[in-house]
Amino acid sequence: MAARPRGICSYCGEEVAKQSIGKHLEKCAKREAAIDTATGKSETLFYLRAESAHTKAFFLDLEVRGSATLEDLDRYLRTIWLECCGHLSEFAYEAWEDTISPSRKVESVFKTQKEVTHLYDMGSTSETTLRMMAERKGAPTTEHPLVLMVRNKILEVSCEECENPARWLCSECMAEEGEWVVLCDDCLEPHGHMTDYSPVLLVNSPRLGMCGYDGPANPPY
Repeated sequence: MAARPRGICSYCGEEVAKQSIGKHLEKCAKREAAIDTATGKSETLFYLRAESAHTKAFFLDLEVRGSATLEDLDRYLRTIWLECCGHLSEFAYEAWEDTISPSRKVESVFKTQKEVTHLYDMGSTSETTLRMMAERKGAPTTEHPLVLMVRNKILEVSCEECENPARWLCSECMAEEGEWVVLCDDCLEPHGHMTDYSPVLLVNSPRLGMCGYDGPANPPY
């Protein structure tokens, strides 16, 4: 995994170090233009960072309407990151404890909490931390419940066999031995483990290699 994850700004396309994203968004001219030209009813908008609890190189920086519900967030996370087999999901103040109704408004939750947990699939569970980074008052820049501001740059990893850029994950090794084995095109067949479920193409999702997940990890809008 990359030691210092980076993100891509959805407004201007600039690549930014994860620790500098907040400062970048404050000065991003294209984001400022989107805010200046936004129309509609003003409301509280929450800057939330969705981050894989286990692989922090995966993150999404979102601006979410206070009037949106946790169900809106769940739907987005499923589409861009998680959905594979229609598993159950839930929100909680702490993982596996104190669940929160998905009908709750984002504003009512994050006015009193700085962080909540989202769990998808109670077997091979994907755990996502949702942390409030900031808030502002204004008109939303999109008609949707939320907007993707920054997404992590897809991980660049080397083949286990030859150190060329890898494109595949051996899900057999992941399932049977708990090992993250990534391979290039040339080393794929010699490695073996060629089944209906393995290997899987490397995609930008913390769900990679879990259950039946195979991407494509695209945002819904």
